Amino acid sequence: KLLINHLNQARLQSGRHQQFGGLLLIDLDHFKTLNDTLGHGMGDILLKQASERLIRLIREGDSIARLGGDEFVILLTNLTQDEKHAAVVCETVGKTILNELHQPYILEGIPYQSTASIGITLFNSDAISDDELMKQADLAMYKSKESGRNALSFFDPQMESALRERSKLEEEIRRGIDERQFVVYY
Repeated sequence: KLLINHLNQARLQSGRHQQFGGLLLIDLDHFKTLNDTLGHGMGDILLKQASERLIRLIREGDSIARLGGDEFVILLTNLTQDEKHAAVVCETVGKTILNELHQPYILEGIPYQSTASIGITLFNSDAISDDELMKQADLAMYKSKESGRNALSFFDPQMESALRERSKLEEEIRRGIDERQFVVYY
């Protein structure tokens, strides 16, 4: 709830001052595997260490929140009026985060290596909803996962279009199966 409040305020302020902000959605790669193999206690230690690393990286005035599980959100505010420069700043911060989260962790004396996938979206007005911004960052983050993890991706409106097309195709296939419109040949 506090994150959404900060995001709403950042959007309004960005629109007022015509400055871009950035929303970074960070997902720790293979976190479920860690929990399943070493236990939830070790997962909790990793989350604590990862959050401490992230807190050290953000500027005063920016926000960080844990969404749940192994997802974090960083809200970068008052970046610049130039969209390309704002993207460069977000990319630089994202690469720094990837590097920091890739450094070895020590989990109760056991060295552990991890990576992260990051989705980034830029904003500069209140024309788009908080939920829509979160959805954009989420789509970009999944693009990072699909590209092999330990990566960052920016939201591109074509991602949303491709997702809608895929959803429509899946629905048509389900309907076709229900209505027995398919004949299998082999």
